[in-house]
Amino acid sequence: MKSKKTAFFVLIVYIIMQLSSILFLKPLLKLIQKMNPDLSLKTAILMTQGWWIFISMGTALIVSLILVKRDKGFWQVFKGEKASILMSIGWGIIGFFLVFFGQTVGALIEQGLGIKTGSENTANLIEIADVAPVAIIGIVVFGPILEEFIFRRVIFGSIFRKANFFIAAAVSAIVFAVIHFDFSHIILYAISGFIFAFLYYKTQRIITSIIAHMMLNGFVTLVQLYQDDLMRFLGQ
Repeated sequence: MKSKKTAFFVLIVYIIMQLSSILFLKPLLKLIQKMNPDLSLKTAILMTQGWWIFISMGTALIVSLILVKRDKGFWQVFKGEKASILMSIGWGIIGFFLVFFGQTVGALIEQGLGIKTGSENTANLIEIADVAPVAIIGIVVFGPILEEFIFRRVIFGSIFRKANFFIAAAVSAIVFAVIHFDFSHIILYAISGFIFAFLYYKTQRIITSIIAHMMLNGFVTLVQLYQDDLMRFLGQ
C-alpha cells in the first residue's frame, strides 16, 4: 500500500514539473532579459527554456529521490532474484544498441508510411541546448532518470503486478510515446519505450533502462549538436 502511495506522489511530482512552465517561464524570461539586455527575444526565450529544463527536472528528480528513499518496498516489483549490478550495467549498454536498432526499424516503417524523418521535438531540444548548454544535463541525465521512474517503475511496474509483461510494456510504451507530443514519430517512441521496459524486466533493476536511456539521449544530442563537424570529418 505504501508503494502505491509513493508511486502516486512521484507521478504527481512529474506532472507538476511538466506544468510548471506555465507559472515560471515568463518571470524567468524577464529575469534573463534583465541580466542580458543585448540578447534577441528568440535567444532569450531559448535560454529561458534551457535553464527551466535544468531547474525543473533537477528539482523534480531530487523530490522523487527523497520520496523513493523513504519507501524500501518501492522497487519490489518482480519475483525472483535481481541481476547483479555488473550484469545490469552490461544490459544497459546492450540496451542502447537494441533501442538504436529498434529506432532504425521504426524509421523504416515510418518511411514506408510516408512520414518524414527528423523529430520536431528533438530539433527543438537541440536548438535550446545549443543556446543554453546547461539544458544538456536535463536532457541526458535528469530526464532519463525521471522518465524511467515514471514510465517503467510507476506505470509499467504497477500494471505488471496485475497483468503480464506484454500488456504492461505496451501500455507504458504508448503512454511514453504520447507524452513526448511528437505524434508523427509515435512509432519510434513506442518502440523505445517497449525496449526500456524489457531491460527493466530483464534485470529487475531500473538502473539498466536508465543507462540505455541516458546513452540514447546523449548520443542523439551529441550527434545533432555536432552534426556539421561530423559531416566535415566524414567528408575528409
